Amino acid sequence: MALNPHRTAAAANAALDAWKTLLNSGKLRIYDGTQPATASTAISGNTLLAELSFAATAFGASANGVATAAAITSVNAAATGTPTWFRALKTGGVDVTDNVFDGTVGTSGCDLTINSATITAGATVSVTSLTITENM
Repeated sequence: MALNPHRTAAAANAALDAWKTLLNSGKLRIYDGTQPATASTAISGNTLLAELSFAATAFGASANGVATAAAITSVNAAATGTPTWFRALKTGGVDVTDNVFDGTVGTSGCDLTINSATITAGATVSVTSLTITENM
């Protein structure tokens, strides 16, 4: 028989609330190239295009299994490239042991929505939205 677990909204919200606090004052790094297989996989051959900082309280309250990031301050890009994925790291994050999660980047239909489909070194990188969803 196939696996088909379902959670209540309360359970999904509790799961999100338990791990989203890891991102308080953490980092949001945007890369080009292929996203690694898991958030625990080291980066290989990707260029860091921009590094942004999460707020002291990174996400608002979870509702119906969804948490939305608080405002993320824009930065000037470190390099030029096509953003394809991001990695979210906890406070002081420096290596793979500090990763919390990865996701897709784009101008629509992605986990992380930003202001431009291409990033140019020195140009402003702005986050339009970032949401995380815990399936119910």
